Amino acid sequence: MDPLKVSEFIKKIRKDNKLTQKKLAEKYNVTYQAVSKWETGRNLPDVSILKQMSEDYNVSIDDILDGKTGHGKLKIFFKILLALVALAIIAFIVQITIYINESFKFKTITSSCDTFEVSGTIAYNKKKSAIHISNVEYCGGDDETKYTKIESVLYERQKADLVEIKDSKRTKKNLTLEAFLKDLEIKIDDYATTCKNYRPNSIILEINATDTNNRVVTYKIPLEIKDKCEN
Repeated sequence: MDPLKVSEFIKKIRKDNKLTQKKLAEKYNVTYQAVSKWETGRNLPDVSILKQMSEDYNVSIDDILDGKTGHGKLKIFFKILLALVALAIIAFIVQITIYINESFKFKTITSSCDTFEVSGTIAYNKKKSAIHISNVEYCGGDDETKYTKIESVLYERQKADLVEIKDSKRTKKNLTLEAFLKDLEIKIDDYATTCKNYRPNSIILEINATDTNNRVVTYKIPLEIKDKCEN
């Protein structure tokens, strides 16, 4: 799967149906920034959205993931061959996963703050977890201030203290808050704390914006994991 081909395919679907990014976002109940990321290959829609797209525009999910702009049918024997290869690959992956006992489960991360909309994922197994936050949107009104510095840090609440999660700091200068958030992406790999140990709102995204008068505006955004993590 080539993310750039997928992004071009989604863009073609939108344009062929004379939809703006905003209209497509409204159709699938996401932000237009999310659609923009789909079309630039920086992120991909959830499986549920891909399934709905395939039904709405009469294309297969395979066509979307392969980035095929045509609708020609494969020969039956070729389909069977692909299915057998896919089954063989899946069986191999399952065996390897069972062998090394490193199977990962996934949960969605969202914000529990009215001022910001955050979406991301946490992948975890019995030993560790990985956090990926790819979409943060400010919903507190228009903020056209050009800040001299904006910094974001991911924390984990441990008792009364906030402890920075390793390698979570992101800093940029001379940007508006919207411009900073548009390109904000936080990836934490190989984090020791596993998903089952996270308490509600124990992960906090903090954003500090410094204006030209050296005043700092701080936002603390509690994050929650959708659905309980399994052991």
